[in-house]
Amino acid sequence: MNIVKKTITMGDGRVIEIETGKLAKQADGSVVVKVGDTMLLATVCCAKDAKEDVDFMPLSVEYKEKYAAAGRYPGGFLKREGRASDSEILVARLVDRALRPLFPEDFHAEVFVNVILISADKQTMPDAYAGLAASAALAVSDIPFGGPISEVRVARVNGKLMINPTFEELKGADIDMMVAASMDNIMMVEGEMNEVSEKEMLDAIKFAHEEIKIQCRAQMELMEEVGKVQKREYCHEENDEELRAQVREFCYDKCYAVAKSGLAKHEREDAFAAIKEEFIETIPEEEREEKAFMIGRYYGAIEKEAMRRMIIDEGVRLDGRTTTQIRPIWCEVNYLPGAHGSAIFTRGETQSLSTVTLGTKMDMKEMDEVLVQETQQFVLHYNFPPFSTGEAKPQRGVGRREIGHGNLAWRALKPVVPIGEENPYAVRVVSDILESNGSSSMATVCAGTLALMDCGVKIKKPVSGIAMGLISDEKTGQFAVLSDILGDEDHLGDMDFKVTGTKDGITATQMDIKVDGLPYEVLERALNQAKEGRAHIMGEMMKTISEPREDYKPNVPRIIQITIPAEFIGAVIGTGGKVIQEIQKTTGTTITITEAGDKGLIDIFGENKESMDAALARIKGITTVPEVGETYHGKVVSILEFGAFVEILPGKEGLLHISELDYKKVEKVEDVLNIGDEVDVKLLEIDSKSGKMRLSRRALMPAPEGWVERERKPRTDRPEKPRGDRRPRPEKK
Repeated sequence: MNIVKKTITMGDGRVIEIETGKLAKQADGSVVVKVGDTMLLATVCCAKDAKEDVDFMPLSVEYKEKYAAAGRYPGGFLKREGRASDSEILVARLVDRALRPLFPEDFHAEVFVNVILISADKQTMPDAYAGLAASAALAVSDIPFGGPISEVRVARVNGKLMINPTFEELKGADIDMMVAASMDNIMMVEGEMNEVSEKEMLDAIKFAHEEIKIQCRAQMELMEEVGKVQKREYCHEENDEELRAQVREFCYDKCYAVAKSGLAKHEREDAFAAIKEEFIETIPEEEREEKAFMIGRYYGAIEKEAMRRMIIDEGVRLDGRTTTQIRPIWCEVNYLPGAHGSAIFTRGETQSLSTVTLGTKMDMKEMDEVLVQETQQFVLHYNFPPFSTGEAKPQRGVGRREIGHGNLAWRALKPVVPIGEENPYAVRVVSDILESNGSSSMATVCAGTLALMDCGVKIKKPVSGIAMGLISDEKTGQFAVLSDILGDEDHLGDMDFKVTGTKDGITATQMDIKVDGLPYEVLERALNQAKEGRAHIMGEMMKTISEPREDYKPNVPRIIQITIPAEFIGAVIGTGGKVIQEIQKTTGTTITITEAGDKGLIDIFGENKESMDAALARIKGITTVPEVGETYHGKVVSILEFGAFVEILPGKEGLLHISELDYKKVEKVEDVLNIGDEVDVKLLEIDSKSGKMRLSRRALMPAPEGWVERERKPRTDRPEKPRGDRRPRPEKK
C-alpha cells in the first residue's frame, strides 16, 4: 500500500488528517478525513466517456451516515440503513453545489461522489468536513476538476467567530453558516442567523475563507505527493464551427428582440422555440436529424448570450424591469376557512398558498438520526407540483429540491416562531407552490409569515425574502446584480443568492455560484441591494396584515398549559399511565407532560372549554397541596363512630370529627352525613409529622348567639411511661 497522509492544524489546535491509499483503492479517488474520533470516507468514480447526446455535467453526490459509526442500531423493522434522511440530502446538496461549477464546461462524463460517515463522536459535526473530503477525493484522482475547494461551518458564539464548532458550542450561536470556497473565490453559502447585519454576515464569510485557503493548500500538496496533478484527457463534444456561425447569424438578433419584448413566461418560451424551429427549416431535411443535437447546443448558447448582453448593455430584463425593480405583489390571508391559518403570496408569476396547522406535543416531528435525537416543535414543508410550471407530468414523491427549498424557508422563519414555554403548540407550515417563475422559496417565506400571523401565532417579527441574481462578463469586467430574479434569469445567470430577514437583520441565506467564484465587492453589493428589496416586499405584505391576530380562530383546538412540581408528575401519570389515560378518556382531552428540571409542564389539548376545565380540575386536584384555612368541597368516603373521612382532593382525605359536624350535639354521624354525600369543609390543621388533616363543617356555619368557643389545648407528645429498673432475667437451666 502506498499510503499518503496530510495534516491540517486548525486555529484551536484540533488536527484534521487526510489519508489516501488505504481504503477503497479501486475507486478513481478515495480519502479518509479524520477529526478526533470522527472519520469520513469519500470516494469518486467517473465514467470513461460521456453518454451520447449529453451536454451537461451529470454529477451525483451522496452523503450517508452509518449508525454503527456511533454504536447505534438503526430504527424500523428491517434494522438497517434505508433511504437518505432529509439531513443527509441537505449535506449532499451542500457538497454538490460547491463542486458542480468547477468541472470543465465541455466535460460530460458521469461522476459519482460518495461521502460516508464511518466513525463518529458525539461532539464533532461531520457535515462540516464532507466538502473537504469530497474535494480531496477528486484531488487524488485523474478526473478533470477546477478545484480544490473546501467547506467549513462558521459560527459566532458570544460575539466570537469560530470554525467548525461542536454540537454544544453551536447551541449558543447567532450565526450558523456553511461556506464553500476555492483559494480565490466564494462558491457557496448557506445558513441561518439571528437578525444580523449585512456587514456581520460578510465578515463571517471572510473569516471562513481564510480557513478554507489553508485546507485547499493541503489538498494541493496531497495531489502533488500522490502524483495526480496531470488530469485525464477527454473529448466529449463534436463541433461544427460553420454550423455554429450559421446559428449565430440567423438567431442572435431575433433572440435579442424576443428577450427585449417583455413577453410573459410561456409566450416568451414559445417565441424562442419558434426561432429555433425556423432555423432548422433552413437546414436540408436529410441533415436535420444528424445536426439536431448540435443545433440545440449552439442555439441555447446564443439565446443565453442575447439575454445576458441585453441586461448588461441596456439594464433591461426579460420582463421589462430594471435591475432593482421588484415584480408586482398581491397578498391575501384567511383564504381557507377550514385551516388554522392561511395566506396567498403572489409576486409576478410566482405564487405560494401556505397553511398553518397547530397541534400538541405528540404532533412534533421526531428526529432519530445517527448523531441527532430530538423533537422539532416547528416544521415547514414545501411542495412543488408540476402544474406550477405548466408541465404535463405526474407528481411523484418529495424530491431533493423540495427538501432543500423547504429547509431554507424553515431556517428563515425559525428565529421568529415562538417555541417552548412561549408557545404550547406544535406548528406546521405547508407551502404549496401554485405558480413558479423564480424565487418560489422566497415566496414560501413571505406566505408563511402571513399565514402564521393569520393563525394568531405570536411571531416575534415578520420575515420577507428575496432572490438576487448576477449577470457578468469576464472579458469586460461588467456585471449587473438583479433583484427578484425570474426562473430564466436564474438558469441563464451566474448566481442565485437568496436572503431573508426582518426589518432588523438577516435570518437566513443561500447562495449558489455558477461561475468560478464571486468577488467580495459583488457579494457586498448584492447584499445591500437585497436589503432594499426585502424592505419593499415587507411593505407590500404589511398592507394585508401587519401583526398576528389577537386570538386563534374558533376552529383551533385550545391548549391550557400549567406547571407542577416535578414530584407530582408520577401521580398525574399513575401506574402504567392509568390516571392520565382515565382523565383523557372521561374528559375527551389530550394531555402531554414534559419534565423540565424541577418542574413538569402539562398541556391540556381539547375541542371545548368544558372538557378542558374538567381535565384541569382533575389534575389540579392531584397536584394541589392542601392549605390550612382553605375551604374544600369534599366527598364522604367512610363513616366511623367518632366521625367521617372526607376526600377533599383526589387521594387526599381528612377526618371530620363528630364534634365538628355542627354546633349542636350530634349523637350519630349518620344523622348528618352518609357515605357518598358531598360536603363543604374547612381545613383546620395538618399534623406536621403524620400529615393527617383535621376538618370542620361547623366552622363554615354561623355560630349561635352567645356562643363561646372552647379553647383547644395544643396537642403535645405524651411522655414515655417509666419502665422501672428492669434487670435481665436469669437464663433457664
